[in-house]
Amino acid sequence: MRHSLSASHPSPAAALTGGVTGAMAPPPPAFPPEAPLGETLAAMAEARASAVLAVDADGRPIGILTEQDVARRIAFRLPPEAPLAAAMTAPVISCTEDAGLWRAVALLRAGHLRHLPVLDPDGRCCGMLHRSETLAAVSGRLLGHLDALAGDDVAVKRAQAGVATALLGEGVPARDLVGLVSGINVELHRRVLDRVLAAHAPPPLRFTLLVMGSAGRGESLLRPDQDNGLILEDYPDAEHDRVDAWFRAFAEDFNRRLEQAGFPLCPGGIMAMNPLWRKTLPQWRRQFEHWAMKRTGAALLFSDIAFDFRAAAGDPAPAEALRAHLGRVLGASPALLAAMAAQNQSLTVGLTLWGGFADNEPGPGTRTDFKLHGLMPLVAAARLMALRDGIAATGTLDRLAALAARGTLSAREAADLTEAFDLLLDTVLRQQLADHAAGLEPGNLVDTAPLPRAERAQLRDALKAVRSFSRGSFGSFTGQIW
Repeated sequence: MRHSLSASHPSPAAALTGGVTGAMAPPPPAFPPEAPLGETLAAMAEARASAVLAVDADGRPIGILTEQDVARRIAFRLPPEAPLAAAMTAPVISCTEDAGLWRAVALLRAGHLRHLPVLDPDGRCCGMLHRSETLAAVSGRLLGHLDALAGDDVAVKRAQAGVATALLGEGVPARDLVGLVSGINVELHRRVLDRVLAAHAPPPLRFTLLVMGSAGRGESLLRPDQDNGLILEDYPDAEHDRVDAWFRAFAEDFNRRLEQAGFPLCPGGIMAMNPLWRKTLPQWRRQFEHWAMKRTGAALLFSDIAFDFRAAAGDPAPAEALRAHLGRVLGASPALLAAMAAQNQSLTVGLTLWGGFADNEPGPGTRTDFKLHGLMPLVAAARLMALRDGIAATGTLDRLAALAARGTLSAREAADLTEAFDLLLDTVLRQQLADHAAGLEPGNLVDTAPLPRAERAQLRDALKAVRSFSRGSFGSFTGQIW
C-alpha cells in the first residue's frame, strides 16, 4: 500500500472532517451591549475567560470583547461605567455547530482571529473555538492550503486539490482525504443553501436537503456532479400551486448556484430542480414503492443512486423516517434488490481473461478505469447486501464493517475488501490529482504500465477480490452461477 500512516497514527484529515463541537470550549460569559465594562471585565476575570460576548435580546451574539480589546481599547481610555458596546468588535465572525473543523481553521487564519464562537441552529453561542488549540490539530504544511478554504465557494472547490495533495504527501490515507473532500462538498451545499434562502422570500414550509450517490456515501472525489433532492413538510393539496411555485424557483436557483460553485449539473436530472426529486415524505414513500413494483429502466438506475441518500441540511428526522420505510419496502419486495443486482452484473472489474489490465480508454490509449471497473462493483455489491440486511449506513467501508459484524461477511473477507477499496481509491485519487496538476479534467483512467511491479500485483489482487465479492453478491440475489 502507498500510504505510510499506521492505523493508530492520528490523521490530520480525519480530524478536519470532524465537527467543531469536539474541539470547542464552553461558551464565554455573555452580556447585553449596554452592560457596564466594569461588570463584564469582572465576570471575564472570574470565569478566567479570554473573551466575553455581547448578545441581543434573543441571546444571539452581536459583538465580542477579547483580551486584546481590553489592552487596546479600554486600558486608560474608557471608564468602568462605559457600555460594552463602546469596546466590543462587531459584527462577530462565527461558525455553526455542524461546520467541519476545516472551515473553522480557515476562518481563524483568514481573519487573524483568536476566538471563534460556535452557534447552534437558533443562532446562540454553544461553544468557543480558541486559535491555539484548534490549530494544534493541523500540520504546518497543510495550513497554507487551508487558507484558501476561507474564500468563496469557487475558491474553496478549487482549493480541495491542493489540500488533498498536501495531505497525500504527508502519507494520509486516501479514505481520509476523500472523507475531507466529501465533507467540504456537503458544507458547500449548506453554504449555497443559506445564500439562496436569504435571496428568496421565507419558505412556505420546512424541508430537508438530501444528498445522494457518492455524496450520500461520503465518497466524493474531485469533481462530482450533483445528486440531491428535497423532502418537503406535508401540506394540503389545495396549497400545491403556492408551495410548488416557491420551491420551483428556489430549487432552480440552488442547483444553478451549485453549478457555479463547481458542481456540474447531473446529466440524469437527479436534482432538486426536477420535481421527481422534490417531494413530501408520503410522496417519497410512494415513489420507493413504485420503483419496487416497476423494477425496470429508470427505476433501477434511480434506486442505485437514491438509496445512498442522507440528510445534508434541515431536520434529519424525515430522512431517518424515509430510511426506515425503505427497509420495509425492500423487506416486502425483495424482487427489487434482485432486479438491481441483475443490472449491476454489467459492472465488471478491469482485468482481462488472462489476468492483465483491461483497456478502457477510447482510441489508441490502453488505460484502465479503476472507478467504473474497480470501485463501482464493490460499492454496488456492498450496497445490495447492506440494504438486504437492513443496515442504515451508506458509506461502503461502514457497510462492509456492519456486514462483518452481522456475520454476513467473514472478518477476513471484510478486511481484504477494505484493503482493496483503500488501494483503488488511492489509485483513482492520485490520478485525479495528477490530471488536475496538468490542467486536465480529473478523470479515472490510469496508466498501469509505469507502476512498479509490486503495485501492479497489488492492484490485480484488489480487482480479483472485488470480482469474487461482486459476483457472489450479485449471484446471491439473481441465482445466476458464474
